[in-house]
Amino acid sequence: MADPTALNDPSAAPAPVGVPARFLTVMTTTDSEQKAERLARGAIEGRLAACAQISAPVTSVFRWNGAVETNQEWQVLFKTASARYAALEAYLLDAHDYDTPEIIATPVTHGGAGYLAWVAEETS
Repeated sequence: MADPTALNDPSAAPAPVGVPARFLTVMTTTDSEQKAERLARGAIEGRLAACAQISAPVTSVFRWNGAVETNQEWQVLFKTASARYAALEAYLLDAHDYDTPEIIATPVTHGGAGYLAWVAEETS
């Protein structure tokens, strides 16, 4: 396996434009703590992510089917390797009960070398 810290050394400059990040944070939301825990546990058990953090309820305001809605949701933030994104997205689309679940990936441009090595190991 290639050195997982090579592109993510916290003291290094960001990867050049056009070079994909080696690691991602991926966020989704759901309407109950139990559903959030189920999504998180399934991703970890499947090695689709190394870690999943569940945030306390947030208030989401959005337009759905022509109406403005306000609901409480729980955010789940997954830490994963970019190579695992497609499998994580497929899992979330299959396991999620929303018609159109929020799935947003953000590249990790810098991070602790030891932590990123752990993410790489746990998702391989």
